[in-house]
Amino acid sequence: MATGLSEHKVKVLLIDDQPLIGEAVKRMLANEQDIEFQYGKDPSLAMETAVTFQPTVILQDLVLPDVDGLDLVKLYRGHEATRDVPVIVLSTREEPQTKADAFALGANDYIVKLPDRLELLARIRHHSKGYINQLQRDEAYRALVASQEALAHDVDEAARYVQSLLPAPIDRGSIQADWRFIPSAQLGGDTFGYHQLDDEHFAVYLIDVVGHGVGAALLSVSVLNAIRSQSLPGTDFKDPGQVLTALNERFEMSRQADKYFTAWYGVYHRPSGVIRYTGGGHPPALLISDTSGTTTMLEATGPMVGAFDGLEFETKEHALEGPATLFVYSDGVFEVQRTDQTMWPFSEFVSYLGEQSRAPGSAMDALIEYLAVLSGKKGFEDDFSIVQIRIVPGDAS
Repeated sequence: MATGLSEHKVKVLLIDDQPLIGEAVKRMLANEQDIEFQYGKDPSLAMETAVTFQPTVILQDLVLPDVDGLDLVKLYRGHEATRDVPVIVLSTREEPQTKADAFALGANDYIVKLPDRLELLARIRHHSKGYINQLQRDEAYRALVASQEALAHDVDEAARYVQSLLPAPIDRGSIQADWRFIPSAQLGGDTFGYHQLDDEHFAVYLIDVVGHGVGAALLSVSVLNAIRSQSLPGTDFKDPGQVLTALNERFEMSRQADKYFTAWYGVYHRPSGVIRYTGGGHPPALLISDTSGTTTMLEATGPMVGAFDGLEFETKEHALEGPATLFVYSDGVFEVQRTDQTMWPFSEFVSYLGEQSRAPGSAMDALIEYLAVLSGKKGFEDDFSIVQIRIVPGDAS
């Protein structure tokens, strides 16, 4: 079938101790090519026969030697293999109480035997059709569950792969780095990294692809790999503007299923203590000075990367005045709805991070805990990505 579901033939099981009735029903169904018929004379074997034959309808006589036909109806309903199989009671009795008892025990229909051939066929086909539809719905559901489980496994593998690409923390030297990443979905569009370009230059970057899911994750990984492997021809990775210009050309949205991304890319030059940076559609990095306690916004003024062809991104510079902490983050870090349904102002986020950067402990962990209280939620509506770089200029350790 086009749906991929199993084809189920109409299968009729008759349980009746009178061979004459068995032969009569057999003849009624003989010319029906889509109907398979089986007759069971011994009522003690009725359940065993039903489990083996797997009928789509059972014709059950009520008056049987040693066994009450109503007890068999009850037995069918209590067995997993037959509990949903339609049961048509065949009986010579027409008493309303007998009919009521049969329906109360789970019979689907009641026929005074023997009915006209056309009537019997109509009832068999009607009840079988409903049961076959149920079987196919159950098959489709099981197939869907299996498919979802397989997809969930694949997505879980992909999520682990994406997280495996994130850098290890750096806890020694003049440049120390750490991060926190809490995806809003199993696969998100955020990724980030930092690494030495050479002995004098240290790069840090954060990518935020629009949307979530496999498509966003694939694009973010592709961008990350292009930066890490420095595989953008003719690009000086020590020049942030050149990097984003090349990324904009490489990942133009019409070739990426209309997906684009925001980015912030910075390079710290150890000898001069200067940070060169650029960005596209991304929140400003925050540089918090130990000396003055002030927070400087390293703003990225370019548009979203990949959204417009032929752009050139500007490189800006900022000289450190002494030890400082740099925070690079995605918008999911501060675009938080408070319990009163208002949005947390960006200015309050900047002030909070500035205060926490000078307090004991991790400013990033403090921020996560504070946002849980602020929003009244444990999770985040968008991916939460933040990178903290601690810089001590002139420290050669």
